[in-house]
Amino acid sequence: MKYLHNIGTYFIMVKDMFRKPTKWSVMKTLILKDIDDLIIGSLGIVAFISFFVGGVVAIQTSLNISNPLIPKYLVGFATRQSIILEFAPTFISIIMAGKVGSFITSSIGTMRVTEQIDALEVMGINAINYLVFPKFIALTLYPFIISIAMFLGILGGLAACVYGGYGTFEDYIEGVRIDFIPFHMAYAFIKTMAFAFILATIPSFYGYFMKGGALEVGKASTTSFVWTSVIIILVNYLITSILLG
Repeated sequence: MKYLHNIGTYFIMVKDMFRKPTKWSVMKTLILKDIDDLIIGSLGIVAFISFFVGGVVAIQTSLNISNPLIPKYLVGFATRQSIILEFAPTFISIIMAGKVGSFITSSIGTMRVTEQIDALEVMGINAINYLVFPKFIALTLYPFIISIAMFLGILGGLAACVYGGYGTFEDYIEGVRIDFIPFHMAYAFIKTMAFAFILATIPSFYGYFMKGGALEVGKASTTSFVWTSVIIILVNYLITSILLG
């Protein structure tokens, strides 16, 4: 029953997020702050992980091609498919559930503990719209992060392949270009927008409705990360089954 109650409360929170909006002059400042915290602040870790994971994918693919009949361009092809279809949208989103999700839960949870949310409600402000909606708008720029992850992942594979002696520049580029299906990009960005909505709302839910003190803020952040990751994986399976199945 607790899970059903939480699911119902979550959807009510999503509905209230769009109700009784905060005036634009205040909302604009909140949105710009959240873009800085959630999007700009995540570029470094995303770039670092994407580049080196792309390199690892290229190296592992190359080392597992022992048959001389298999063309060398397969390294670039496999790296591109791995990065675009799964690594960039899904793996980065799970990492972001730890970084961005924990930040959202702890920041809103701290406001709940220090009774700042109660003060907003006393002043007649829709606290859910004030706190959650800016994060939702900020994370509509999440595909920008995933685009960078895709580019740097493929670039990392190229660097590892060429400088590691696992293939030539021409073979890798041919593999990246061969049999490219544009719908795979659309599929990746559809997933990305779904994950962005999850990253904005589920951590906010656990922060907004937490009870207790400072210790419970930490527990809420952990629970938020676990459930955000679980929902991302389930939604990934559903979207893949619908769009590619």
